Amino acid sequence: MSQTITLYVDGACRGNPGLGGWGAYVITENGEHKLFGGEAQTTNNRMELTAAIEGIAFCPVDAKLIVWTDSKYVKQGITEWIHGWKKKNWKDVKNPDLWQKLDATCQQRDIEWHWIKGHAGHPGNEMADQLANLGADQVGQQHLQSSETIISESTVSSEKKSESDWLLDDPFGFDLIDIPEEKIGSNELEPVSSETENWGNSPMCEPAESTSLHPQIKITPAQIEAYGPRQLILDTETTGFYYQDGDRIIEVGAIEMINRKLTGSSIHIYINPEKPVGESETVHGISDEFLKDKPTYAEIADVLFDYLKGAEIIAHNATFDMNFLDMEFKRAGLVALSEVCEVTDTLAMAKSKHPGQKNSLDALVRRYEIPARDRTFHGALLDAEILSDVYLAMTGGQVSFDMDALSHSEQQNGQSGRRLVQIDLPVILPSAEELDKHETWVKQYEEKHGEPCFFGK
Repeated sequence: MSQTITLYVDGACRGNPGLGGWGAYVITENGEHKLFGGEAQTTNNRMELTAAIEGIAFCPVDAKLIVWTDSKYVKQGITEWIHGWKKKNWKDVKNPDLWQKLDATCQQRDIEWHWIKGHAGHPGNEMADQLANLGADQVGQQHLQSSETIISESTVSSEKKSESDWLLDDPFGFDLIDIPEEKIGSNELEPVSSETENWGNSPMCEPAESTSLHPQIKITPAQIEAYGPRQLILDTETTGFYYQDGDRIIEVGAIEMINRKLTGSSIHIYINPEKPVGESETVHGISDEFLKDKPTYAEIADVLFDYLKGAEIIAHNATFDMNFLDMEFKRAGLVALSEVCEVTDTLAMAKSKHPGQKNSLDALVRRYEIPARDRTFHGALLDAEILSDVYLAMTGGQVSFDMDALSHSEQQNGQSGRRLVQIDLPVILPSAEELDKHETWVKQYEEKHGEPCFFGK
């Protein structure tokens, strides 16, 4: 082996499908190399694959390569799934051209593949992400200039027919600067929108309120800068309780938290389940009529996956939400969300913290005295906002409380104000009747659940 080379590869996409970029950060024994590029119409998965292909192809064949990617789609695809794809002759495989190209590029090479959590502050991964966005920016600018040139040429041709002295009156084409959209449309051109900024692979950038993919995909930008692992407080609404029996997701809402601070970033999507919502409308208040013009899950899967991947998902009864999300993402051709995210279940936390008590979201709101909100109907984003308050309260902090903001004197004053109070509490022993009822309840619990009861010990 001549040398060992470390590569960080990443992709980005604005709209998915839409304007995309790829980046490869190559670290050799002699220095660093920054590769990037992009395409005007692509997907995030294709850019992730292209980043790996271009990065590996750049390196000498006899070098040992250590490749880091935040895409489990790429990592598991090239190390596990590809063997089955080959046996089936690439049947039903998305992006077969790039998978075959990546496979050919990896031949006769010594490569170690590793997954790294995206947007967790790792310098190599962050650099690859920046390069991917540079690639998208570069292609976007070229596409914009190309569109402007075509518009100019088309307009010049039109004006020449009606005014033979156009060139003398406007030699530099200044009259073309403020071309109305109607005129652009008449030439059947599609100008690049400035509202397609990428957020899928870079949560810290400022996305537009909605994407060009569909107006019902709402992503708000972060209002504060925060660095550290992302936590996403998430909730879903569905057509029913049973994902195995064909029930589907109709709404997803999630809000971002970093270092116990809500950043202001969130995602909210209504989804056409392609089936009637049925009796579930009485729970969430979302009707078939309301959902009929909303995007299907397949249309929004890539955008949602990009926003969620790599984060810690916090949900109440998380098993329910994750089972539905895993099912939906797999149907859309992606990996299960649980494979690329950590999951925290606040219901399990509440049961452990408050055994034997009601631990629904409403019950926890009352217990922790969370400010009341109108919950006549359940809503994904509303429940996510409420859950964020509950989670912070359950884990020992309030939404607006920041220990770092306390001055030294305030902390001292707080300590000096404490008093030690000793109280002899009376011991009240249960009656024989109460003991019998308790024993009966414990036996019923053990028969129902098939495991020893905590209170029977």
